[in-house]
Amino acid sequence: MKGYILNYTVQTNSGIISGDDDQRYNFRGADWKEPHLPCRGMRVDFVAVGDTATEIYGGAAPAHVQIKIAAGLMAILLGWLGIHKFYLGYTGPGIILLLCGTIGWIITFGILPVIVAIISLIEGIIYLTKPDDQFNQEYVVQRKSWF
Repeated sequence: MKGYILNYTVQTNSGIISGDDDQRYNFRGADWKEPHLPCRGMRVDFVAVGDTATEIYGGAAPAHVQIKIAAGLMAILLGWLGIHKFYLGYTGPGIILLLCGTIGWIITFGILPVIVAIISLIEGIIYLTKPDDQFNQEYVVQRKSWF
């Protein structure tokens, strides 16, 4: 049967699937058969046993999850160049980080780029540790450009 994930909680390692038959099915993380974690809104294929879903297979992670991971890694690895800001569509903050990270070497004898790298590292960690839905709401929908 096919459906989509209504909710998944890492703490309890369980969730709820809404089947295409308009029924809801509980599931445990042990029944999830994909390498990535399930997340809300993900389309899945599963076997229904009573009111429980087993043998659950999902598609790729939703686009906002992939954006979150890419932006977080870019911030950690290349944040001093503002790459993660450009990737998220924040041209102004991207230019600020790029100038501070490059020209800042000359003007501040290397102090400013170190500060920018630390700020970007913190941003990357924030991106990666935020729940997927919250990241999507804040950084994609509301366009929050800093922290």
